[in-house]
Amino acid sequence: MALYTTVMDAVTAYTGLSPAAFFTILALMWVVYKTVCGMFVDPEELNNAKKPAAAAADVSPPALVAPAEPVQLGDVTEDELRAYNGSDPSKPLLMAIKGQIYDVSVSRMFYGPGGPYAMFAGRDASRALALMSFDPQDLTGNIEGLSEDELEVLQDWEYKFMEKYVKVGQLVSEKTQKHNENGKEHDS
Repeated sequence: MALYTTVMDAVTAYTGLSPAAFFTILALMWVVYKTVCGMFVDPEELNNAKKPAAAAADVSPPALVAPAEPVQLGDVTEDELRAYNGSDPSKPLLMAIKGQIYDVSVSRMFYGPGGPYAMFAGRDASRALALMSFDPQDLTGNIEGLSEDELEVLQDWEYKFMEKYVKVGQLVSEKTQKHNENGKEHDS
């Protein structure tokens, strides 16, 4: 009993708290510590935890698959580009800036269905990017009437896309596409 009294007196002397308050705070700190530690998992523990489950099911965990090489499309019309908006998961996710088409499939969480920038996929989003706009009527490649600052913003976006994504084609008008097809027919 002397030890108990000594510890309780020491808690009060060193902390200035009553023993009940001290141990309540100590218990809460332990709960917070355990909760926070439970939010983070050591990668080795995570892999070890997955292995027995996979072995029991006789199924190996899915391997990280390298993204498929982007398919070069060449000349594409705006209508043809719309087919690459993410609605068909077997097709790449494409987006154009200033008429240049980029494969943004690696950023499906941003540009794919349900992503914050999904409305840009399958479109030339030059005007919307320059204006930093999510207005559907700005989803066009028409950059006429933009200020110098807005054109500079668009140029920054284009540089980012050039660094991060593979260029797979360019937008052409319907007239150009038909002219090219007719020219090919005459060459045959």
